Amino acid sequence: MDLIIGGAYQGKRAYAKEKYALTDAQIASCTERGDLPLGARCIDHLELYTLRCVKDGVNATEVFRAHAKEWENSVLICEDIFCGVVPMGAEMRAWREVTGELCAYLSREAVHVTRMFCGLAQVLK
Repeated sequence: MDLIIGGAYQGKRAYAKEKYALTDAQIASCTERGDLPLGARCIDHLELYTLRCVKDGVNATEVFRAHAKEWENSVLICEDIFCGVVPMGAEMRAWREVTGELCAYLSREAVHVTRMFCGLAQVLK
């Protein structure tokens, strides 16, 4: 599995498409209301899945741990929401914490971790 992180509009998806020769059809996007598209070649917007987990009281990291075989060959993309000003609302603080915990777990499991900043790929692992 390869993990790509970075802020909003930093070129994460475009980088993934180019580096891994992905088509739009191969990229599944998480939504705040949808299920996690496990088994997809590329899963974008993991941060929206973690928001759903916070709202539903589900441990996102445990979901990924339990389904490790289904995403082991995937490219996972997550927006960096765990830096900057701490949100005032408890749910938004929990969302930020859960997203950070999931990315920490995924980065330990990943073969490659890339951070996108201003369209530039910074290889972390």
